[in-house]
Amino acid sequence: MIEVSTSILNVKKGEEADTFFKLEASKTDYFHIDVMDGKFVKNNTYKKMLEYSTYIKRISNLPLDVHLMVKDVKNSIEEFSSVEPNIITFHLEACKSKQEVYEYISLIKENNCRVGIAIKPNTKIEEVYEFLPYIHMCLIMTVEPGKGGQEFLHEMTKKIKQLKQYINENNLEIDIEVDGGINLNTHEEVKKAGANVIVAGTAILMAKDYKVIIDELKKN
Repeated sequence: MIEVSTSILNVKKGEEADTFFKLEASKTDYFHIDVMDGKFVKNNTYKKMLEYSTYIKRISNLPLDVHLMVKDVKNSIEEFSSVEPNIITFHLEACKSKQEVYEYISLIKENNCRVGIAIKPNTKIEEVYEFLPYIHMCLIMTVEPGKGGQEFLHEMTKKIKQLKQYINENNLEIDIEVDGGINLNTHEEVKKAGANVIVAGTAILMAKDYKVIIDELKKN
C-alpha cells in the first residue's frame, strides 16, 4: 500500500486552516513536518513548524511525520515529541557516532513514537543498514535537503532499489520513504523501485484539487 505524506512547508500564510482541512478531506495519510534549523541546512523553519504541528494537533487526528533537518537532534526530538507525532526522522549525517544514532533511536521510542533515519543524496545506503532492525522507516532524500521545489535526482532510484533488496533479503519490516521533487512525472519511478511512503509538497499544494493528485500518487 502506498501512503502519501504531504509537506506543509509551503502552505500560504493566512490559508493554514483551510489547507489543513482540505488535505485531511483529500485523504493524505500524514502531514509531513520539515523542521530546519538554519545550521544543518540553510533555511530555518523550526519555529514555524512547531507552531503548525501544535495547531494541526488541535484540529486534526491525522498523524504527523516529523523530519528533523537539524544539528541538535536531541533537543529537537524532545521538543517535537510534545506534539505526539506518529514518527520522528533524524538525519544520519547529523550524528557524530554510531552510539549517538542508537541514543536517538532509544530517545524517540521512549517518547512513544516510531523512528525514522534519513540520508542525504551523497550518503551511501550501506551506512544505514546496521540500524534498520531497530527503526521503522528509512527516508531517502531525492534532492538536497533544505528547500522545497527542487528537481528530482533520478540517480537516487538505484539507492531505493538497493535498500528494498536488502530489506527483502533480511526479512525486515520497514517503510521506505522518499522526499524531494516527487510529482506526477516522478512518482511511478520511486514506487517501482520500492518506496511505499511518498512525500510531496509543491505538486499537491499547487493543484486545484488536492484529492486528484493524492489519489494518483497512491496508485500501486
